[in-house]
Amino acid sequence: MSEVKNYSADLQKLFVQFMMTDPQLFTRIMGIVDDRHFDREVREVVKYIISYSNEYQSMPTVEMIKAETGQVIEILDNIEQHSDWFIDEFETFCRHKAIERAIVNSADLLEEGRYGEVETTIKDAVQIGLTRSLGTDYFDDPRKRLEHLKDNNGQITTGWKDLDNKLYGGINRGEVTIFAGGSGSGKSLFMQNLCLNWAQMGMNVVYVTLELSEELSAMRIDAMVTDRSTRRIFKELDDVELQVKTVGKKSGMLRIKYLSSGSTINDIRSYLKELQIVTGKTVDCVCVDYLDLVMPITKKVSPSDLFIKDKYVTEEMRNFSMETQTIFVTASQLNRSAVEEIEFDHSHIAGGISKIQTADNVIGIFTSNAMRERGQYQLQLLKTRSSSGVGSKINLVFDRDSLRISDSDLDDDDLAVGTQDSQTSKVMDTLKRKSTITGSNDTSSAIPPEKSESAINLRAMVKSKKSNPFDDN
Repeated sequence: MSEVKNYSADLQKLFVQFMMTDPQLFTRIMGIVDDRHFDREVREVVKYIISYSNEYQSMPTVEMIKAETGQVIEILDNIEQHSDWFIDEFETFCRHKAIERAIVNSADLLEEGRYGEVETTIKDAVQIGLTRSLGTDYFDDPRKRLEHLKDNNGQITTGWKDLDNKLYGGINRGEVTIFAGGSGSGKSLFMQNLCLNWAQMGMNVVYVTLELSEELSAMRIDAMVTDRSTRRIFKELDDVELQVKTVGKKSGMLRIKYLSSGSTINDIRSYLKELQIVTGKTVDCVCVDYLDLVMPITKKVSPSDLFIKDKYVTEEMRNFSMETQTIFVTASQLNRSAVEEIEFDHSHIAGGISKIQTADNVIGIFTSNAMRERGQYQLQLLKTRSSSGVGSKINLVFDRDSLRISDSDLDDDDLAVGTQDSQTSKVMDTLKRKSTITGSNDTSSAIPPEKSESAINLRAMVKSKKSNPFDDN
């Protein structure tokens, strides 16, 4: 930002003369004109011009201005060659005056501890400017336009080909992607896998955890990198150390940072800035685990008001992602009613439609008890801005020992058959059990089928809980 200048009353009056001499100039700058920017002797003139133009869609005459304000405004000669100077100088003038006013007004906000509003006020002032770009000439150069899009959208593959295909190649920089799942559905595991995928592609990645410790998160990634269970890691420390360091030499940066629940996007921003200063590396991808634990900075809202809270948080995440041109991924909790559902929709996401409207991609994570037994993941695309994949399902598999998620060879039909086979197996077990119990002709002691089925389901659930890597993530 350039040094703040001192704009004299004479220079301010010259700005008004330019506006009055060429009404087209006023039309170009009317979006940033504010009478509060001007000193007292000029302010009334500008205020009258703004009021008149808003009401009548034209400029008042110099005679009208004199009659209303008592100020004499002279029409200038030969200003055409100086119009660019006026546009540049007036834009800077408005921005500097807005910054001055924002600083003065921030004093009271600081005393009241309203730091988020201070930041917003100053940021809005700094961003004051004219729209110079005329947009894209659609018919002018299609090849150049498409090649520019291909080279500059910063699209990064997720590492899972089926998901990439549905997203038309991957996730773009400046986008926010939300992975939504129930408690214990593997949201943390999924994002840890995603971070590792990106790091191994050479990206600089930060995984921000607001729930799990840095040590536990890192140990899970140890299992993924070394292809061994977490139970074996401490028994084979030498091999683990060697493998992790070997992979690290061929990978980008992967940082794991714990922040307390209730942190804001400013806390994340400050950490990333410090990281960049110390390491000299620019972060490409940020994963925040998870959205529901982040608080907004711009507004004071109750944590219980999920709709408002998540709306502001998601907007701040997206603004940050666009500002820094990073890939921004987070997770969100599904409502309890959605946990056992086969199909997800927007109503299943905690906090509701507010975060969905802001996010670029919303992807549901679905794992039933039966799917967990078979090591299956299923993703469901609830929203995408840059593809037509909404409603699509992607089947993935994971290794229960290494916690590594990979592409699945199963399609939706195969998954359905697998589910049917599981159900058929349960029915056969029930029939066998019933046949054993009712070996005599006395059918009065037979166990009702529904009770037998419940017992089988209960045993399966207990079995899955004994070593479930999805718990607490």
